[in-house]
Amino acid sequence: MAVQIPKQRLANAKFNKNNEKYRKYGKKKVDKADKKAAPLISKTWLGILIFLLVGGGVLQLISYIL
Repeated sequence: MAVQIPKQRLANAKFNKNNEKYRKYGKKKVDKADKKAAPLISKTWLGILIFLLVGGGVLQLISYIL
């Protein structure tokens, strides 16, 4: 490796500092979507499905009893 003069050393240190600031060596990029995972089904559809399943079960019990 070649010997650096002080001016080169300062310039290289400044360049390296800027690169580390923006590149984040060794770290994975984290997307905003990964931080907050969206549910696969909305609350409204989940409520409708539960209503249909529970309602169907209740109707089956009523018809079985009567």
